[in-house]
Amino acid sequence: MLIFPHALISPPLFMAADIRAIEQHGLAAHPKDALMEKAGAAVAELAGTLANESGAPVLILAGPGNNGGDALVAARLLQAQGFRVLVVSRADPGRLPPDAAHAWSGWRDSGGTFLNEIPRSQAFSLVIDGLFGVGLQRDITGETAHWIAQAQELNCPKLAIDMPSGLDSDSGRIRGCGLRADHTLTFLGLKPGLLTAEGPDYAGVLHLDTLGVDPTTMPATPGFALTHLAPWHRLPARSQNSHKGLYGHVGLIGGDIGMVGACLIAGRAALKQGAGSITLGTLDDRIVVDYGEPRLMFGSPETLLGQQMHALAIGPGLGQSTRARALLEAALAAPCPLVLDADALNLLANDQELAHQTSQRSQPTLLTPHPGEAARLLNLTVDDVQANRIEIAHALSQKFQAAVALKGAGTVIAHPDGHYAINTSGGPWLAQAGSGDCLTGMVAGLLGQGMAASHALEAAVWLHGSHR
Repeated sequence: MLIFPHALISPPLFMAADIRAIEQHGLAAHPKDALMEKAGAAVAELAGTLANESGAPVLILAGPGNNGGDALVAARLLQAQGFRVLVVSRADPGRLPPDAAHAWSGWRDSGGTFLNEIPRSQAFSLVIDGLFGVGLQRDITGETAHWIAQAQELNCPKLAIDMPSGLDSDSGRIRGCGLRADHTLTFLGLKPGLLTAEGPDYAGVLHLDTLGVDPTTMPATPGFALTHLAPWHRLPARSQNSHKGLYGHVGLIGGDIGMVGACLIAGRAALKQGAGSITLGTLDDRIVVDYGEPRLMFGSPETLLGQQMHALAIGPGLGQSTRARALLEAALAAPCPLVLDADALNLLANDQELAHQTSQRSQPTLLTPHPGEAARLLNLTVDDVQANRIEIAHALSQKFQAAVALKGAGTVIAHPDGHYAINTSGGPWLAQAGSGDCLTGMVAGLLGQGMAASHALEAAVWLHGSHR
């Protein structure tokens, strides 16, 4: 869940290097306008609403950098508001960055003290994690890892400053260990790692505070968070004087023996998205009707490939037989937008000729791999994929010159021009057989009605995740 100061459509995503550039620009332009003081004040304000009503002290973990400085500003302000505050930190004030050193002195001058350990058997009303932010470049081990483990066991809310400690802000992977926060207050802009891979599980409810920085001064970035459907993600309103021929003929190829259900799911999803007519080319020719959705038409895959389609999808339940390969090769030559999923992707992974043909298509191509399929397409491990989801999505997009939706927590949608989006809808209810087939049909249905390929993929991914 994301909570913004105001409604934002397609908020930009900032890598750690972007955030450092924004901070440096702000310091140069307004040297007396300390971002750390603003950040600490924002933390204190939110913390006051999150602390439970036990009257127990607030525990603040302050690290050796600017994240720790934000925490110390919050500690001073919370104490001034009447909260009891305990600060645990082993940071050397002589080695702190200037703003953080100033915050350290401010906390001491206000009467604050530092503890070297988290007190045992002490109850707390709130934990504030200010150990590490976007600057983390190593795995967390040793004493800091021990503090994180202790804090995790405490029976009170946890608030992370900017990033949950241990969560890589660029990739969403965990560096050694991490603190699972109930809330994360992030500053200046959203970071990709909060939205994909482990990010959604560790960040909890996301709050964004831009600290008053003028958005026009922020660097342009290729990524954005898909938080709503934008106008370009919507089809034009239908006129009253309409007929099915105006809304596209979509073909879906797959459904070998024992796997016809995958093709039926995709077909039903395409129909639900409003495609005018849908023909399923199932390899199992015994299936000639879908009694649950009799509006779907059936035909042989070979015959279907000889017809003119407005959009074509291949893969759900396709199998990897010699016939399946021949069908994929023919589909790659189809003069219409093409969605590749499931076994179509597995066939590509094992056939350099087909992979090359895919990259040379003149019509839009869209790939919807899950991490296992992505790993096979790039000859990597699933762990490699999950550790660098944005990089992997870009690599697939470039290799196949296709729009790619790398499915998973925070689906990453990458486009051949280098732009990307991270979807914010969806959840664990999508971890079910047939979920990917449904997405394939949704994408094909939007393509068949004339939506641009990049917009159709983004819209389908968001819609897929927004409805249980």
